[in-house]
Amino acid sequence: MNPTFKEAFTIKGLAGEHKLQGTIGIHGAKNAALKALAAAVLFDGPVTLDNIPDTNDVGLMIDILSKLGAKVTKQSVHTIVIDPSSISHTAIDTELAQNMRSSVVLTGPLLARFGNVTFPAPGGCVIGTRPIDLFIEGYKKMGAVVDLIDDRTYSISAPTGIQSTELFFNIQSVGGTETLMMAAVLGKGKTVLKNCAMEPEIVNVAEWLNAAGAHITGAGTTTIEIEGTGGKLLNSKQSYTAIPDRIEAGSFLILGALCAKSLTIKNCQPKHVESVINVLRDSGVEMDIGVDTITVRGGKKIKPFNIRTHEYPGFPTDLQAPIVTYLTQVEGESMIFETIFEGRFKYAEDLSKMGAHITIMNPREILIKGPTPLVQLPEMDELRAHDIRAGFAIVLAALVGTGSFKVHNVHLIDRGYEKLEEQLTALGAEVKRIPV
Repeated sequence: MNPTFKEAFTIKGLAGEHKLQGTIGIHGAKNAALKALAAAVLFDGPVTLDNIPDTNDVGLMIDILSKLGAKVTKQSVHTIVIDPSSISHTAIDTELAQNMRSSVVLTGPLLARFGNVTFPAPGGCVIGTRPIDLFIEGYKKMGAVVDLIDDRTYSISAPTGIQSTELFFNIQSVGGTETLMMAAVLGKGKTVLKNCAMEPEIVNVAEWLNAAGAHITGAGTTTIEIEGTGGKLLNSKQSYTAIPDRIEAGSFLILGALCAKSLTIKNCQPKHVESVINVLRDSGVEMDIGVDTITVRGGKKIKPFNIRTHEYPGFPTDLQAPIVTYLTQVEGESMIFETIFEGRFKYAEDLSKMGAHITIMNPREILIKGPTPLVQLPEMDELRAHDIRAGFAIVLAALVGTGSFKVHNVHLIDRGYEKLEEQLTALGAEVKRIPV
């Protein structure tokens, strides 16, 4: 997939009215699908992956696998077959990797299967520092040798395979947990990972790997144990299905609270978004929770609240920007403390240009005073997405606002949301994708 960088959204604001109505379906979880695509390297033949979202990040991961020599077949929009047996080398493409931080998760499966991997420090959204050190140190403890070829390129080799070890993450890391877990699957002996991330996407991938012959226990807790297969590849007859995307579900919950008369979110797992449900309910938003549906009704008077982002099951950092847009419309003061990443408030300048009263207290703390009308910008001024979730927050602000808006850098939004403009239009919004 080659993302189109020169596109924008034009959006007609709802002037604060709750006009959107209907039902919206949740796609497969991007953050699970990307890890499953990487994990396909561990299998003994063509493996089928279902419910894979058609986003730019998924397209980039497919392109990286294809560059390595894997045969990738798209059976349908959301079903992909990957045959890793044709992989011919293990040097991850520099240009592609620098467009997506999640590319680093491929290093674990490649190292486990082939005993070597070369990769650049990954790129992606500009949302603070995400150090590569925990991956490097983890591989060293697994018996690998790490060489820095130049300032940005690493060469890692484990000619005798991944060795058993016990590893403690000083900082919980979703990517670190997933990558080292996958690296240990084909290893020798038992590997124990401690202070692991507990995200449901980790559980989703681990359960699939176990069904295919891996031996992983404790996924979804802070301690994961992996008994390596000693090099035996996993059974490709075991297909994978991605769980619903909890960040997409949370995004639309916030959309419904701000802009909808009644919005039903289907094909979701409410237990995965409990933190979002709880803060919105405490704020005064009415919701009905089903087994795999959530109906949210906006239009009520809502109250302010404070949030500290936290690893799962806490309030997700990926919904920090959308919840700030929500809080611009709440009467009173609210504080957000970002515990995961520094510098994730770049979007606040755009909200302030629209009329929001936001003060960045420091790189991790933000003060919001509301409610404030959000209004159309002067003709020469622009709104832009700074990352995937900040992009959704700006789209949400434009929908709440009065007037017409243009949002640039739509390709960043496309990394995490599949055809967002079509989903919003189906609910009654006026959103168009245009070339710029």
